Amino acid sequence: MTSRTPLLAGAALLAIAALAQRAQAAEDAQRPGQGAADQPAAATGGARNGDAIVVTARRRTETAQDIPLAISVVGGDQLDSTGSFNVGRLQQLTPALQFYSSNPRNTAVNIRGIGVPFGLTSDGFEQGVGIYIDDVYYSRVASATFDFLDVAQIEVLRGPQGTLYGKNTSAGAINITTNQPTFAFEGKAEVSIGNYNFKQAKAVVSGPLSDRLAARLALSSTSRRGTIYNVTTDQWLQSQDNIGLRGQLLWEPASDLSVTLVGDYNEQNALCCGSVFVRAGATQRPLNRQYAALAAAQNYAPPSTDPFDRLSDLDARLNAGNVIGGVALKVKWDLGHSNLTSITAWRTWDWKPENDRDFTGLPIVTLSQNPSQQNQYTQELRYTYSGRAVDFVIGAFAFDQRIDTQGLEAHGSASSQWSITPSNPLANDPTVLDGLTARNTQYLKSTSLALFGQASWKVSDAFTIQPGVRLNYDRKEGFYERRVFTGEGTELLGSETDARSVAQLGIFRPQLSAPRASNWNFSYDLTLSYALAPDVLTYATYARSFKTVGINQNGLPTDAAGVPIQAAGQIAPEKVNHFELGIKTQFWDRRATFNLAAFRTEIKDYQATVTNGQFGVLRGYLANAGKVRTQGFEADFSIRPSERFNAYVSGAYTDATYRKFVDAPCPPELSGGSALAAGQTPGAPGTPGGPSAPNCDISGQRLPGVSKWSVSFGAEGNAPARLLGEDGEVYFGYDGSYRSNFSSLASPSAYTWIDGYSLSNFRLGFRTDNGLDVFGWVRNAFDENYFEQLFVGPGNTGLIAGLPGDPRTWGGTIQMSF
Repeated sequence: MTSRTPLLAGAALLAIAALAQRAQAAEDAQRPGQGAADQPAAATGGARNGDAIVVTARRRTETAQDIPLAISVVGGDQLDSTGSFNVGRLQQLTPALQFYSSNPRNTAVNIRGIGVPFGLTSDGFEQGVGIYIDDVYYSRVASATFDFLDVAQIEVLRGPQGTLYGKNTSAGAINITTNQPTFAFEGKAEVSIGNYNFKQAKAVVSGPLSDRLAARLALSSTSRRGTIYNVTTDQWLQSQDNIGLRGQLLWEPASDLSVTLVGDYNEQNALCCGSVFVRAGATQRPLNRQYAALAAAQNYAPPSTDPFDRLSDLDARLNAGNVIGGVALKVKWDLGHSNLTSITAWRTWDWKPENDRDFTGLPIVTLSQNPSQQNQYTQELRYTYSGRAVDFVIGAFAFDQRIDTQGLEAHGSASSQWSITPSNPLANDPTVLDGLTARNTQYLKSTSLALFGQASWKVSDAFTIQPGVRLNYDRKEGFYERRVFTGEGTELLGSETDARSVAQLGIFRPQLSAPRASNWNFSYDLTLSYALAPDVLTYATYARSFKTVGINQNGLPTDAAGVPIQAAGQIAPEKVNHFELGIKTQFWDRRATFNLAAFRTEIKDYQATVTNGQFGVLRGYLANAGKVRTQGFEADFSIRPSERFNAYVSGAYTDATYRKFVDAPCPPELSGGSALAAGQTPGAPGTPGGPSAPNCDISGQRLPGVSKWSVSFGAEGNAPARLLGEDGEVYFGYDGSYRSNFSSLASPSAYTWIDGYSLSNFRLGFRTDNGLDVFGWVRNAFDENYFEQLFVGPGNTGLIAGLPGDPRTWGGTIQMSF
């Protein structure tokens, strides 16, 4: 955080408060008294019912302060005003949420530091954070990279939620609710423009088709020029090009029965995903095989050694074509004190990537493509009951998924000199590896069946016991085949012994594997809550949860002889023990809210993505770490003293570490040297040619992607005004966030720590009661330089590339509701 950031942020908050105080003083002079203001949100904002924030986190309508659960609620209006149009932006408003994306497929959404293994994605494991849109489970995190479309509210639930939701969620859930069809005509239109040629348009229309049938149609389009300039291709990388469409039909044949049919289509065609040179660190490779020597041998230099010049020279084709869509049918039967709900859904995902995996402008890796197609079917049946003493939900869930992938990887003319030991004469022959190609064919079949339920027994007006149970069955079946061809088209079978073939097999080796696994799991939780006073709720939770069995779907790691290690095909389920204490309070006539939660989650057999930097082996695969623990506390405070002013601050302290991981891959500075002989001591970090241990003990070190401290804060003030003949209010808002440093590699490295940073966003606008809202905005107002991720280049050369976060952006938005 720069020294000027907190000072300017504090000045902004004071300005907002002063504006609101003057406006309120003027109003108070005109009226004798003032009633209680709306209840502020626990974190930011949400849908309101009177003076309460209404949520459906427990599959029934409740207020956020009445449920014994750590939850952050963000309303659709807050999303629009802060420019949080996807989950990536949402993390700036919810400190316990972490989001990382090097491309749509390699996207991680974590809560409290756990959920998805950090690194290249494998289809063979489950998500620990469930993403639900209108009760439909989205199995791929890639969906999180699309724009939110006609969202009413987002609820971020922290901690295991497997006894409430169809698909098991061991770390938490993101419950997204969209606006539903209405029998009264309404609509909304929004247009935004900004620098970097940013253009965004949204439109929604809803209304009756008959007295029993209503429809709602929403669409959005977002485009923006990239922020990284590629000097090789004369293109701007990291662009945005998204289109979204969502249609709904609501049929109410009777007052107690509703049937909703939903279809959506989302397409993304960004020029993505690029990187910039960040640094070169010393490894244990021989000096002539480290980055500086290899680059000098080919007279190569990056376009800039300052990553925030935002210059790249990637020479391979880049693309992030992405199409996601689906159809869902929801039937709800109101039985008075109970409801019976059925959700049937089909979802599809078509991913068409092109990458440059050597992170340089040299033709080393010239093709890296793993296009895949997914089809997913889900069926959920849920029965909920609400009574005077007992509430409960019971459900059944079925999930079936197939993913097919056709991979293509190829090396170019610069690969021989870069990848083959300089003492080998073949290193000077560019034809050895030029055109060397691996063709990968794989599929995954995944099935999951579950019964789940949770009850709330009101022992007294103050004391409630809430148990929950889940029974889960999972089966996975995979197939992986890699065939290798020389530049001349000859297939290598892996048994060749001539020097040329041996060098080629050092880059790609044929492999065939068909891992499969199945597993039963029983999990449960228990929450005790006690109301110390009408607006003070305390609770304690214990949950025994799991993440289901996994398989290494992208191929298996190999032994020293290059033989696949079959035992690595199956990854043991995670075993999760979760403890949480919390208190939820409101005071000052419910103008202020303060919530506090403390948690501790222990995971045995944690499913981690590990990386081996050498060519010729897998870039990433799954393995079980012995034990992981995440613990900490979270606090949310919000205040709304009047309709003229509101403010919030939310903070999280997260201590997430490997408690036992003794055979983890070593970081770059401890890799690449000679094999460690018996009784020999590994070389010091970054010692050229020193002996390297085959694995490293990283027990006690921090999990990747997790900041110890993360804070979100903001405020908005308004005052009555008249503009262009319209009565309304002028408002000024500020939203800020801060996160401390974090590791960008599963095995923490001195070269891949990302410094902490702070972001500040401002908005100034005018809105009226008849639905007009016009405002200007600036995001990352102080132009903070920061990284979203750092990447380790292949081959343990010491090359570190990175993805810079967005620079300052600004623009304006016009909204009209009718």
